[in-house]
Amino acid sequence: MTDKGILLAQGKMLQEKLSAACSDADAINIVENRKRLLGNSWYHIPKPLLQNIFQYLCAPDLIKAGLTCTTWYQTSNDELLWRDLLRKDFGVDTSLGIRPGQTSWFMEYKRLSYHIPYCLTSELKKHTDQVLHISFAHNGTMFATCSKDGYVVVWNSEHPATIKYQKDMTKFCWKFTHFSQFNQSDTLLLVSGVHFGLPQSTSGEIAVFSLGDDLELQCRVLMKPYDICGAWYSDQHFLSGDVHRIGHLISQSVLWLNKASQETASEHIPIMNQMFRFYNSNGSSVRAAMFAYCPVSDSQDLSASCKSPAQHSSSYSDENHLQKDLAERRDCLLENSSNRLPENCDSESEMELKEIEMRSNFPALERCSDNASDASEISEASADTEFSEDDELCVLEDKFLIFTTGSNTYSPHQIGIKRIKPISFPRRMDPGLPFRERIANLNREYQPSHENGNEVPNVNGEGSDYDEVDHLIDLHGHIIGMGLSPDHRFLYVNARPWPPGYVVENPLMPPPCAQEIDIHVIDLARMEEVGKVLRSHIAFTPFNECFFIALDVCDEYVASGAEDKHGYLWDRHYETCLNKYPHQDVVNCVAFNPRDSEMLVTVSDDCTIKVWHSKNRTKEFGLDCTSLPKAHDVRFNCCGHRSMNSSIRRPANGEIKRLMSRFANQFGW
Repeated sequence: MTDKGILLAQGKMLQEKLSAACSDADAINIVENRKRLLGNSWYHIPKPLLQNIFQYLCAPDLIKAGLTCTTWYQTSNDELLWRDLLRKDFGVDTSLGIRPGQTSWFMEYKRLSYHIPYCLTSELKKHTDQVLHISFAHNGTMFATCSKDGYVVVWNSEHPATIKYQKDMTKFCWKFTHFSQFNQSDTLLLVSGVHFGLPQSTSGEIAVFSLGDDLELQCRVLMKPYDICGAWYSDQHFLSGDVHRIGHLISQSVLWLNKASQETASEHIPIMNQMFRFYNSNGSSVRAAMFAYCPVSDSQDLSASCKSPAQHSSSYSDENHLQKDLAERRDCLLENSSNRLPENCDSESEMELKEIEMRSNFPALERCSDNASDASEISEASADTEFSEDDELCVLEDKFLIFTTGSNTYSPHQIGIKRIKPISFPRRMDPGLPFRERIANLNREYQPSHENGNEVPNVNGEGSDYDEVDHLIDLHGHIIGMGLSPDHRFLYVNARPWPPGYVVENPLMPPPCAQEIDIHVIDLARMEEVGKVLRSHIAFTPFNECFFIALDVCDEYVASGAEDKHGYLWDRHYETCLNKYPHQDVVNCVAFNPRDSEMLVTVSDDCTIKVWHSKNRTKEFGLDCTSLPKAHDVRFNCCGHRSMNSSIRRPANGEIKRLMSRFANQFGW
């Protein structure tokens, strides 16, 4: 190529470079001129551009940006932005849809950020040993705590929490208290505990106190094993239990219905009535009994009414049919009996109780005594209807008896459910046979039989007068806690799973438990597991030393203790873990205020009771949330992994410039 051709080629290349430079300069000038024309009027930025920029902001920055002008405020309230923030910050699976009854993702984000228990507003240190249990009154004004120091303490729940009652149960030869429950009208408190004795002793006792000027003892009932705990069947009647060994690893559990006050008017008026008698094999027994209202009737179509626990949850502001039913029941209850059981029961009353316990059934009410005075008393107590005005056992609908049991090993791994029809407590107790005839019958019963000396005990309970369990749900793991949803539709169960494919070769050696604690959800209408198994909390103790880790359920959340020194909080609908509540030792129990889900109480082996309130409640109390100890956030990063704080990816400056230049060209800037 000649020199002239080379010069022409170089000139052409230079011209192309200058043209390209002019194009870039013109584009930049267009953007700069548009900026000068707009001045500070940022509200002219197109909404699609704002949405693309706002999607990189965290929630506090997005709210601050919305304060700029009306256009920015409207854009910052875009529901898609807040739905994405829920997914990023809380790991919410947005495919589940929004919580039933709600229409705004922004309000859902606000609830999970501002209205869940978060700030430690009180730390109570009354107990001197491990705190094992916490329960709230139904009206939310009180809560009771049980501890290994032998005390049961009732607290006022209004901030700051103060002691209302306390009772030292070691005076009744109790080793410690481990469970409490208020009756429906919040006038009585049921407390159960463990007796002093040998380390392997399983004997316990239930005591009922009236909540007046002080804790006044109403009655005491023995139970075995102690982890039956007891439960209120009605406002004036509660459940207790006993276990009787009938062979090697074979026993029967007898459940009793008891009056909450000692009867002193007549020795023929019963205070106990047998409810059920269950057959136990392989060293198992009935434990952790509770009652639930049946969510549907027999005639109702279960398949049409079944919903997931997420779909069935509702807010406290909505009227609940269950509350109406409970109010009707309270109206039909009589006032508490004025009779009081002395704190130191004499031996005669104890023998009376034992004699009653030996009876398997109470006869029909029509049977009467030969004694004239007894006949007159019966005529006064007789009634034309099953439920008379004087009948305190005013339960008008079916209930479920729910308990833990086992079949392969003594370790509780099954949920037993028994439907109970409405019953009435017998008004009269059959005096029975004369004393001499009873002694003769007992002698004949215990006389050894020479013909059947080698008879093997009935190992299956067949042909015996035992009650059948309606439903058995095997969770294939050690059950360590149960809790009902407020509407009694769903049962939440803490369980430590066994290894897959386990085989139980020895009933006294159950399989090893996993460290993870699973929360199973059982629909009591369909009698099957539903929803997702929640798992975040940890346990470390071996199978033979498993702690009882209690959980609690409100309309929006599920909370549970754990052995990793934290309490945990999940959202029921989105099935995601929200917060961890730190302690210095094992967290044994947690409880929501039934009237305020923004209040949570956790109790621990570190001897403390911690009261947690939401940021909203803390502000109402006039407290500075920034200066208070807080729960640990369980957040998610952009990759979906758990982290203690939110880590949202922010765009670099160059990325923002590219976005702005793209939209500048698109909208003619």
